[in-house]
Amino acid sequence: MQTNTDKRSARAELLPVAAGAAVGIAAIGAALTLADFDSPLRAPFTLFFLVAAPAAALGSALRGLDAAARIVLGVAGALALDLLVAQSMLALHIWSVRGGVAAVGLLSLLMPVPALLAQARRPGRRLTEPQKSGGGR
Repeated sequence: MQTNTDKRSARAELLPVAAGAAVGIAAIGAALTLADFDSPLRAPFTLFFLVAAPAAALGSALRGLDAAARIVLGVAGALALDLLVAQSMLALHIWSVRGGVAAVGLLSLLMPVPALLAQARRPGRRLTEPQKSGGGR
């Protein structure tokens, strides 16, 4: 009988599975809403999409912070974005559920672009770069 003494490796193996399930649930929620398909899963999956998509986009842009801070700021930013989209659409008299989901999805796709462009502009460091001596120490 084998025992798993390294619980950390089991968690590391389950993380991609959980992330894939979350992406799948969010995508199904967005698809059910955009296709206007009546299903009992439509409301909870769409709500999950409206929180998870912007939270993941913001979290990916905040790479310098620790995991807990990225989660808190991502969820808070996602809720702020959802409210901003809803308020803007209501003020312009163009509110619709499908339009709101599409707007949040589009903004979630565009949020990590500045961070990716900034990362691409940074000069890459070579791993075998020679170390400079610090002087006569």
